[in-house]
Amino acid sequence: MWVQLSLLLVLFSGTLSLDKLNMCMDAKHHKVEPGPEGKLYGQCTPWRDNACCTANTSEEAHADNSYLYNFNWDHCGFMSKKCREHFVQDTCFYECSPHLGPWIQKVDQSWRKERIVDVPLCVEDCHTWWEDCKEDFTCKTDWHKGWDWSSGINKCPDQSKCRKWTEIYPTPKSMCEQIWSNSYLYTSLSKTSGRCVQLWFTGPNPNRKVAEYYLNNAQQHQSFAFTMLLFLAFASLSVVMS
Repeated sequence: MWVQLSLLLVLFSGTLSLDKLNMCMDAKHHKVEPGPEGKLYGQCTPWRDNACCTANTSEEAHADNSYLYNFNWDHCGFMSKKCREHFVQDTCFYECSPHLGPWIQKVDQSWRKERIVDVPLCVEDCHTWWEDCKEDFTCKTDWHKGWDWSSGINKCPDQSKCRKWTEIYPTPKSMCEQIWSNSYLYTSLSKTSGRCVQLWFTGPNPNRKVAEYYLNNAQQHQSFAFTMLLFLAFASLSVVMS
């Protein structure tokens, strides 16, 4: 009986791995399942072989007045081109990525039922993003919430003021972790480590192997806990029957 239970656990874990290694979030513009999208636009092109976004979504990710979220990047004056490119790439990553399963969590929000939390971001991506935005301005630390939406687009809330980027985010870590409510986790890991997620890449998507690494680690912990539970149950049964 114990052997059968262990085999069932292994089979179940394998199925769960495949699902979480290739899945889409339950969110506003995501496809139900990932698949090829040969005509993805601009900075979303790297995901064309397997994407959770459509071609229309990828095009809107680059628009100044996108219908995706009506988000105004220029809420504190015109956002610089270099800075804006990082937010476009961030949008493409969020909308198109099929390999975020280990970091997807359920949420109770009107515009989505799932989100990502603590995705380990490669140090190069975080630092370059911060460097390219450090001369820009914003009025908020967390861009997920607290805006004035009375006009239909986000505006700085009352009693807030526009300040230089480095005043709001004094370090790359503060920006990457705080700007989207801990969607990203700052790491000191490089792209060559295979242990961090890349927003910018060319060629085959490197993030599948990263997701597989974290998922396997999580399952090893689960398997160990389950094995210990079986051991304790068996030990207890042996005591009762003796």
